[in-house]
Amino acid sequence: MSTDLLPVAGVLLAAGRSTRMGHPKQLAELNGQPLCRYAAQALAQVYSPLLAVIPPGEVGEGIRVALSGLPFTFAVNSQPELGLASSFRVAAEHLPPGLGGAAFALADMPLVTADLHAGLLSAFRETNAPVVMAAYGEGDEAVRAPPHLLRVDLLPELPTLPDADHGPRRVIAVQGKAALVLNFSAELLLDVDTPEGLQLAGAALNERA
Repeated sequence: MSTDLLPVAGVLLAAGRSTRMGHPKQLAELNGQPLCRYAAQALAQVYSPLLAVIPPGEVGEGIRVALSGLPFTFAVNSQPELGLASSFRVAAEHLPPGLGGAAFALADMPLVTADLHAGLLSAFRETNAPVVMAAYGEGDEAVRAPPHLLRVDLLPELPTLPDADHGPRRVIAVQGKAALVLNFSAELLLDVDTPEGLQLAGAALNERA
């Protein structure tokens, strides 16, 4: 399957319930802007079209405002309590036709850069691999975590994912050695789940500036 000339969508998964944070972490202020906007901006520099999966109600509306000025469309996950897999299902049902693939990123990973996304997309264009994913660190210590870029022929598998608080592990595992893993700095692997994590992210962004 050739996907050379087809667009790759960028998907922001932003419907989490923030149980460990104690308040909606997507909207937590991080160095002057909402947490979710960092991941959204990184996606927006590399992919088109863009889709954000958001929760219902006030928090979802807040995320729409937080991403104003960025060319996202929105899909509401009405049952975010069913876990992260439910947001993958919602995303798959709302992605437009005519794609070569889609890259899925978490709204609570503010240190993931546009350069990282560009690396995934470049590898996908060069190899047409069914999966291109990130690993943070080197060797046996490397941790595989989002973003994941899935080729278009895998997207129909996402609506069949069972409820779980993780992504499409089953879909990725089936690809075996055909899945391509790119290594990035372990310092980029920070998902903000607690107030302490928010402080660490702020310090890391200050160092980067």
